[in-house]
Amino acid sequence: MRIGVDILGGDYAPEATIQGAILAYYDLKDKATLVLFGDQAKIEEVCAEQNFDPSVFEIIHTTESIGMDEYPAKAFKEKPNASIVLGFKYLQAGKIEGFGSAGNTGAMLVGAMHIVKSIPGIIRPCIAAPIPKDSDKPTLVLDAGINPDCKPDVLYQYGILGSLYAEWVYNIENPRVALFNIGSEEEKGNLQTKAAFQAMKGTKDFNFVGNVEGTDLFSNDVDVIVCDGFVGNTILKEAEAFYKLIRKRNIKDPFFDKWDFTRYGGTPVLGINAPAIIAHGISNDVAIKNMILHTTDVVKSNLSEKIKQAFE
Repeated sequence: MRIGVDILGGDYAPEATIQGAILAYYDLKDKATLVLFGDQAKIEEVCAEQNFDPSVFEIIHTTESIGMDEYPAKAFKEKPNASIVLGFKYLQAGKIEGFGSAGNTGAMLVGAMHIVKSIPGIIRPCIAAPIPKDSDKPTLVLDAGINPDCKPDVLYQYGILGSLYAEWVYNIENPRVALFNIGSEEEKGNLQTKAAFQAMKGTKDFNFVGNVEGTDLFSNDVDVIVCDGFVGNTILKEAEAFYKLIRKRNIKDPFFDKWDFTRYGGTPVLGINAPAIIAHGISNDVAIKNMILHTTDVVKSNLSEKIKQAFE
């Protein structure tokens, strides 16, 4: 297995991304080859500081990156040797089996949509955010921010994508899929959710269990929650804010430890032809390590092929 890592992407790159790759190597050893896209001299320098042999990595040298404040589509055209661009070119060519980055999210989406491209039949790819609950598996909320406006047929497809992701990557048998709404009753909601409910009701494509509301976010009664990207991103940001408040008040509890985003690493863009994993821009070395490990999990699950089969 060959996993690509964007060394130049993220607020704490390249030190944190290189150190994260080193940590991931110790977990993976001979299970995967890490292909690092970044400045070879800097990679070797940080490895020397860590007393680590950089020859275990394959390094694709580049000093060009896409900054967090750059316009993604324009940067893709003007910086053909940027680390994210090279990573997606290698992914599209089959030279790597998965690619992860904590860099410019917009650039990751441009690469996903215009280089790797959507699986035929997918209206809009999405991303899923894991929300901790009082069990060993999180609840997956999707979309978490790519598509703020979604028609009912898009939400229906998210039910399929979320169910496949939960089943094959998180090993949840027959995942329970719910629609996020302002009430549990069938007639509740706006025009979007009412129409989506009717489409999902009685479906054979996934295990639809009805509407859930805000008080059900941390319930053990559901595995996947479907919503548009506006709502999903709000849920995700509120979860992050809640965790910051817990930390600020020095509250110690094993459940709240699950709220640390570094534990999850990143999320794949669901619905494209090959695994591309987006990590948080503020990822530290542990988050980068977990991004890489999650990328290997997605690759091993053969998720892209499972999605292709579902939409044939």
